[in-house]
Amino acid sequence: MKTIAVEKAYDLARERYAEIGVDTEAALETLSKISLSLHCWQADDVGGFENPDATLGGGLAVTGNYPGKARNVDELREDLQKAMSLLPGRHRINLHAMYGEFGGQKVDRDQIETDHFIGWVDWAKAKGIGLDFNATLFSHPWADDGYTIASLNETRRAFWIEHVKRCRAIGAWMGDQLGTPCVHNLWLPDGSKDETVSRFERRRLLRVGLDEIFEQQYPEDHLLDSVESKLFGIGSESFVVGSHDFYVAWAMSTGTMICLDMGHYHPTESVADKVSALLLFFDKLLLHVSRGVRWDSDHVVTLNDDLRALMHEIVRADALSRVKLALDFFDASINRVAAYIIGTRAAQKAMLLALLEPTAKLREMEKEGDNTGRLALLEECKALPFGAVWDAFCLRADVPVGEDWLDAVRKYEKKVLPKRES
Repeated sequence: MKTIAVEKAYDLARERYAEIGVDTEAALETLSKISLSLHCWQADDVGGFENPDATLGGGLAVTGNYPGKARNVDELREDLQKAMSLLPGRHRINLHAMYGEFGGQKVDRDQIETDHFIGWVDWAKAKGIGLDFNATLFSHPWADDGYTIASLNETRRAFWIEHVKRCRAIGAWMGDQLGTPCVHNLWLPDGSKDETVSRFERRRLLRVGLDEIFEQQYPEDHLLDSVESKLFGIGSESFVVGSHDFYVAWAMSTGTMICLDMGHYHPTESVADKVSALLLFFDKLLLHVSRGVRWDSDHVVTLNDDLRALMHEIVRADALSRVKLALDFFDASINRVAAYIIGTRAAQKAMLLALLEPTAKLREMEKEGDNTGRLALLEECKALPFGAVWDAFCLRADVPVGEDWLDAVRKYEKKVLPKRES
C-alpha cells in the first residue's frame, strides 16, 4: 500500500511541478548521478586506528558517548556499509590517513605507504565505489604545540611535509586502482591561541612547505588536490596560518582546488555566496558539508537554510560537474550510523530542492526586471510537494521511504552494536 501511495503522490507532484516548467524526471535523473563522499571519521569519533590510546587533538572536539562506536577497520566498514545500504544513490568514502591498517605495528606518519590501505582499496573495488583521502596533521605529539608545516622546528616541518607527500602518493594510487580520481584534501591546525607576532614568518613557512609538497604532480584522472582554510579553532582563536585569504591566493597561483567547509567561516558569512565568486577563477571546488552551531562544531547536517542556499547556488551556477561534495561532521551523542543517514539524506534533499527550482523561468524574470514575480515564485516554490518527489527517488533506489530507515538502524543497533561493549 505504501508503494502505491508514494507513486500516486509523485504523479500529482509531477503535474504540479510541470505547471511551473519543472521536469521532475530530469531532476531525479540528475540527482541519481550525484555522489557524496561519506567521511569515515563519524563512525569512530575521529579516533583512527594508529594507536588505541591516542587522544584527539588539533583543536577538534567530539561530544557524546553513544554506545557502539567502531573500534577497528572491520567495524567501521560494517557501519559504512549499513549506512550506504539505506541511502539512495552511489556514494564514495572519504578516509583520513590515520585509518590505515597497520597490523598492530607502530607506523609513524612519515612512513605510511600504499600497503597500509590495500584493504580499503580491495573493499572499495568489491563495492564499486571510489575513495577520497586526507593527510592527518592532528592528534600527534608533534602537533601538540599548535604547528605542523608552519613549525619553527625544521625537524618537525620535514616530518609533516614528508607525511603529506606520502598521502598524495597514496591518494593517486587509490585513484589509479579504482578508476576514479581520488580527492586529496589538506587541512592543518596551525595557529595560536593568543596574539602572534610572527604571522608573516609562519605563513612564509607554510607557503614554502606547500610548494615543496605539491612539486610532484599526478595525473588528474588519478588525483585531485585541494586545500582547506579555517577561521579559527580551539587553541587557534587568535591566529590561523592557513586562512581563507592565504589559501585562495596560493591555490590560484598554483591551480590547486579550494575546499570550502561550511563550519569554517563566521556564522554570518555565506559559504553559498563564495561558490559563484570562486568558480570564475577555479576549475573545480571541494565543498565540505557540515553544520556549525555558534562555532565550528560539526553538527550532523540538517535541511537548514545554509544547506539549501549552498545547493541552490551550485545548481544556479550550472556547476554540478565542477563541484565535489563531501560530508564532514562528527556527533557521538546519537547513533553514528543514523547520523550518516540523516546528514547524507539532508544533503540530497537540499540538492533535489535546488534541481526542482524553475531556474530558467526565474532567470527570465530577473532579466526582464520582474523582481516582484521572482520573489513571489521563489516563495511559492517553498510550498510545492518536493517531499513526494523525494519519496519516489528513495522508492526507485530500493531504499526505505520516509522514516522507515530508522527501523533498520534500530535493528542493527540491537544486533550489532552491543557486541562492541564487551
